Amino acid sequence: GSVLPGPVGANPSLTIAAVADRACDRMLATPYTPAGGRPATRPPTASPAGDVDGTSLSFTEEMKGFVAFDVADPVLGAEEGRRLGQRLRFRLTITMDSVDRFVADVTHEANAEGYVDCDLLGGRLPVLDGRFNLFTRDADPTRRRMLYRLFIVDTGGNPLTLTGHKDVHDDAGLDLWPDTSTLYLRILAGHVPPDAEPTAQTIGSGVITIHLPDFLRQLTTFRTDGPRPAHAMEQFGRLFLGTLWDVYARAAGRAPSR
Repeated sequence: GSVLPGPVGANPSLTIAAVADRACDRMLATPYTPAGGRPATRPPTASPAGDVDGTSLSFTEEMKGFVAFDVADPVLGAEEGRRLGQRLRFRLTITMDSVDRFVADVTHEANAEGYVDCDLLGGRLPVLDGRFNLFTRDADPTRRRMLYRLFIVDTGGNPLTLTGHKDVHDDAGLDLWPDTSTLYLRILAGHVPPDAEPTAQTIGSGVITIHLPDFLRQLTTFRTDGPRPAHAMEQFGRLFLGTLWDVYARAAGRAPSR
């Protein structure tokens, strides 16, 4: 705001944001020159998959809700857990090592690190290995899912898997927010890979959600690391918002007009 030549009217936040965005683009495009030195150069960063543009992106997500043991259906587990006051929450940092690779991969898989906090399981438990998949497809072309798989160990030394999904599907009414903020989860005995899940023992289930204050905080946690941060944010945004457009806006456009 201090570089504006004069008053631009009431509430100039968007004007200031536009000036700042332009300044950041110019700084990113201009090699850094130390005082009295030559322009510093940064070699391209190779990601584990071998692509040159290894710019990473991460964000932190917190979800809270209720669970119950000995209930296989997440909705019923959440109802029983709410009645008994049995809470579960997690705080995860989702990291895409290379956004270009993440977008190109049909599974859209990223790492998940953090913890699960649940008194039923003994308190706060670190995630030993975690995976997050964004907008996976199944036989229904109008449906997408966000998948979570977290390996933890309870305080008794028992390995457990927290597996869950968000069901992104255009139903009647305004359901975009509930779909993208509600996770239906099950707690499985052992560290269970995806292909073994149908035969795994379910020891509990429930539903957790993103509360609005936590979502607003989540928006401030996006971070990039690598040579093309603006490109990484743009690629992720295109994938996320483009998929939501395909699921909700286009479905609404197919509805008969009145």
